[in-house]
Parts: sequence; structure tokens; C-alpha cells
Amino acid sequence: MKENQLSNILNFYKDLGVEYLNIKFKKTTETQKNVEAELEKLKKAVENCKACDLHKTKKNYVFGDGNPNAQLMFIGEAPGASEDEQGLPFVGRAGQLLNELLKEVGIARKDVYIANCLKCRPPNNRDPQENELKACRPFLDKQMELIKPKVIITLGRFALMQILGNDKKITQTRGLIFDKKTYIAIPTYHPAYLLRNPKAIEIFLNDLKTAKQYLGG
Repeated sequence: MKENQLSNILNFYKDLGVEYLNIKFKKTTETQKNVEAELEKLKKAVENCKACDLHKTKKNYVFGDGNPNAQLMFIGEAPGASEDEQGLPFVGRAGQLLNELLKEVGIARKDVYIANCLKCRPPNNRDPQENELKACRPFLDKQMELIKPKVIITLGRFALMQILGNDKKITQTRGLIFDKKTYIAIPTYHPAYLLRNPKAIEIFLNDLKTAKQYLGG
């Protein structure tokens, strides 16, 4: 849209007494290419990272995967064994369940972006350590900055703490919506938890439906 066209539209609504317009601009093809290029640069930076000891025990760095222009982003905690083997997030049993639940509410996995707080698998799938989370945090922040999702769903305790603060607990925040100004944060259970507690699947589906509502679906 040219500047004079936008000015005419704004003046038209101003004459009608409208004081605020929520105007959304779609990313141009050039902008999309820039995002993809910047993500690729960031991925290479991750693959050269030795900020903590996890690079010594991992098989593959697990950067992230999905639509670089996604409005919905999922953040998990760390890669597991299957992710470590393939270098992709959420490809094991928990990832397969996530795919099924996304499909059930009408969200295609190819339309979302998925990343983890840690880009390397902790040995024996132990919990992420504070120094590891701190070392990986700039990469996660940059992914969020480049993708600019409208909604972020945190999967599990560690993702929740990274996005909303270390004092937050999943039992206290699940079901709540957090307005982070540039995006909406929706905390929910990790799909691995759902494998152990199938009764929580319906709750997870409701959280996906809430996210879809905020996306206008």
C-alpha cells in the first residue's frame, strides 16, 4: 500500500470519528525470505555453540522446525532421544501425540513453529540445568523475535518458567492467558505428561482450542 493511499484511508476514518484502527500487514515475500535467512544464520550459530557441556554428549543439535511465519509457536523444554537422533523437535512418541491433537482441533503442524528451551539433549533425559537454560536462552529469544508469533504455547514446567518466570508453576497457571504485549502466552502440559496421564488430554485440547480462538480460527 502506498503512503498516500494509507493517508487517505486514515483520514476517511478520522472524519467518521474513529480514533483507533487495528491494521494488520501481511509479511511480504521479501520479508519472509529475510526471516528464513536469519533463522538459518541462527541455526548455524547454534550448531557452533559450546556454551555448556551438553554439546559434548549430544548427537545432533535440535534447533527448531516449522513455518518461519507461524502465528502459533510451541516451546518445549529439551530434545529427547528421538529428537537427538533426527535433529528435529517433537518427533518421538510425545511429538506424534502432539501431531494427532493438533489435527483433532484443525491445526496443521506445518503451519506452526516448534522449538525447545535447550537445543541439545540432556544425558538420560534429565531435567535442564540453570546454566544450560541460561546458555540457550539467547537462541530462543532470537527465534521468538524473528518468527513474531501471535500466540505461544509453553509445554511443561521449564518452558513455562523460561517464558513467564521462575516463580510460575504449571498447576497454578494452566488455564490462564498471559498478555505479553507482543504475543499471548498459554501454558499447558507437555505431551510427554499426556502419555502418562491420558485424562489430561481433554484439558490440552481445550488449550489448543483457546489458542485457535486467539488466532481468529
